[in-house]
Amino acid sequence: MSTSAQDSVVTETSSPTAAALITESQTPPEPATGSGLGLWLRDLVISAGISILIILFLYQPVRVEGTSMLPRLEDHDRLFINKFVYHIASIERGDVVVFHYPRDPEKSYIKRVIALPGDRLRIDHGQVWVNGKALTENYVPGMYRDTRSYAETIIPDDSYFVMGDHRSISSDSREFGVVERDLIYGKAVFVYWPAKDLGEVK
Repeated sequence: MSTSAQDSVVTETSSPTAAALITESQTPPEPATGSGLGLWLRDLVISAGISILIILFLYQPVRVEGTSMLPRLEDHDRLFINKFVYHIASIERGDVVVFHYPRDPEKSYIKRVIALPGDRLRIDHGQVWVNGKALTENYVPGMYRDTRSYAETIIPDDSYFVMGDHRSISSDSREFGVVERDLIYGKAVFVYWPAKDLGEVK
């Protein structure tokens, strides 16, 4: 967010008489009692209403439970997810998404998208391969990697292969399979609490 200062403009006149007349004609009126407070309250209500609409229709606060997305997301982190973005943009590899757990839609999971519809994926002793190329995953530190393998598969249409960044403990598509598009309802965008984790989710 940025703010801009409003420029002040001073006009001059070469006629002293005209200047005096202008000064006299611009005598400020008596302020109406309570008008300032009324305007302030009106602006406050409008701002609160807009904020509520933005949160309800664009963003939703959620709390992380568990450690499968370490090191970026810690247990009990609070973050905003964007619920609208996937109505106008495609889900991309690397996005951190929130979705209804395929085996129990009452639960929500948060994982990273690893493979897209039509991708050919396999995992060889922890190394992820997508379409014949080894995936570079800087978001997975060495201490969180594992040596599990996954047989080569083609990701079905309208489905996504998701994994946690803490590979050695994550329950993800390696166990419960791909996630269908209509189960994904948000993209993690910003951690707002605690302060030590404050920042964008990448």
